[in-house]
Amino acid sequence: MAISKDLLDILACPETKQPLTLAEPPLVARLNARIQQGQLTNRRGLTVAEPLDGGLVRQDGQYLYPIREDIPIMLIDEAIPLAEG
Repeated sequence: MAISKDLLDILACPETKQPLTLAEPPLVARLNARIQQGQLTNRRGLTVAEPLDGGLVRQDGQYLYPIREDIPIMLIDEAIPLAEG
């Protein structure tokens, strides 16, 4: 994944303005497994169909913004809730 530290330093959650950090590979792998099983939805409630190349996790750990083709998808409705429920 090619997100530079400079870009990461200026990106923030569009909803809360909290800082973001790169998702650890094990988290991305777990989410991709759930995507493959059709068990992952985004904040809009739609099933996530495309695998993640990576993600940006909000500082409070509640949401992940997907990264696809090295592009962070910084839309609130596209965020993936991380709370297992």
